[in-house]
Amino acid sequence: MATPNYNYEKRQRELAKKKKKEDKLKERESRKGDSEPHGQAHPGEPPAAQPLP
Repeated sequence: MATPNYNYEKRQRELAKKKKKEDKLKERESRKGDSEPHGQAHPGEPPAAQPLP
């Protein structure tokens, strides 16, 4: 019986983690860009404080 190649398995897990992390970041950036028009706050958030002149 052949011995398992642990280095290969570990590398595959690392690549899968990296891909998942990149996909999650890409999804987060696309949601941030689509759902937040300039100058509007998210619902439920208090309005931003205006700087004093």
